[in-house]
Amino acid sequence: MSALKGIRVCDFTGQLAGAAATKWLAALGAEVIRIEDPTNKGAWDLVRGTQPFVDERRGHDLGGGFNNHNTCKLGITLNLKTGKGREILEQIIAKSDLVTENFAAGVLERLGFGYERLKQIRPGVIYVSNCGFGFTGPYREFKTWGPIVQAVSGLTFMSGLPEKEPAGWGFSYMDHTGGQYMAMAILMALFHRKRTGEGQWVDMACCDAALTLNGPALLDYSVNGRTSREAGLPAGNRSVWPAMAPHGIYRTLGEDQWVAIACRDDADWERLAVVIGEEWAAQGKWRSLGQRVAGQDELDAMMDHWCSRFDKFALERRLQEAGLAAAAVRDARERIDEDSANDGFDLWPEVEHSAMGRVRVDGLPVRFSRTPQEIRRGGPCLGEHTEQVLGELLGIGAEEVATLRAEGVV
Repeated sequence: MSALKGIRVCDFTGQLAGAAATKWLAALGAEVIRIEDPTNKGAWDLVRGTQPFVDERRGHDLGGGFNNHNTCKLGITLNLKTGKGREILEQIIAKSDLVTENFAAGVLERLGFGYERLKQIRPGVIYVSNCGFGFTGPYREFKTWGPIVQAVSGLTFMSGLPEKEPAGWGFSYMDHTGGQYMAMAILMALFHRKRTGEGQWVDMACCDAALTLNGPALLDYSVNGRTSREAGLPAGNRSVWPAMAPHGIYRTLGEDQWVAIACRDDADWERLAVVIGEEWAAQGKWRSLGQRVAGQDELDAMMDHWCSRFDKFALERRLQEAGLAAAAVRDARERIDEDSANDGFDLWPEVEHSAMGRVRVDGLPVRFSRTPQEIRRGGPCLGEHTEQVLGELLGIGAEEVATLRAEGVV
């Protein structure tokens, strides 16, 4: 039995911030019907035809990122500029539990399907919108992407080093995290409806979600007037709250090879000094936390020099056997293909994609003992399930679907 079996989603989400949310629902058994526009060859979702690709082929059905975020979903096309297209959408909504989207604020309303209209079509419907600033406030009309959300919320500022420009994050962190917040919001709304029978509009602002990740930094500024990149504050991977030293990423043998070490207290340091086994580590000036914190620049240089003589995995084993918190810094190949900890977790399942064939995708990072995830089907090619959904859900025959296709409705 799947956890969400029997739940149907009329899904307008795209890119990452929305599609990642409904991927969770589909993996847990919900029937997610993804709506796309047949007139623009998938441009509604900008990642549909973008890299990475599995081979030399290119096209709107071959984007690896799109496939990764849309596994197990059904895909149909509907031209909502046509009266028949809007009629069919109304019929789908009338049979759905959820309507989900992450357009800019007001897009679905301008298409004629705002929350008031959705309630008329399907009393008790749950409508979940996820845009940068939500549907209220002075920034309502602003359009955002994950990196914009990160900048506005302060996350980008936090990622920079003192006296340096903001470093950015290198990828759309808040698209992924925003999708996870959206999935949680959807499940809470479903739980409320199960108890009360009431649907509702869940208005989510991705920038607000990002703000919640700034908690300690915002508190430090509001109480102490201190910014996260103020001159004199520790940089890099050092721990301030609680104070720890050594605490960082240290160079190991080979090019671009590293190990992470967190020395939590004086007892940890005593164990680490024994592993190091050199005269400098036994010096009294390192025995107390206060002394180590005060001398972190020198201590980190000594740690970097010592670690650089060892293979990162051999050093990881030595430190862990001594009871210390340490781990080799793994690249993608080491973490995914060469780590036995993945065995049996199904974190990267293989799916069958109609155009790409068998490919690996991200699974869900949880295991359910009674209601396991099921990710075996790839994301839909553009309009792949139009005839299936219209036939099975609405009773529209193959000949009528062919007519609708000829008329540009689907």
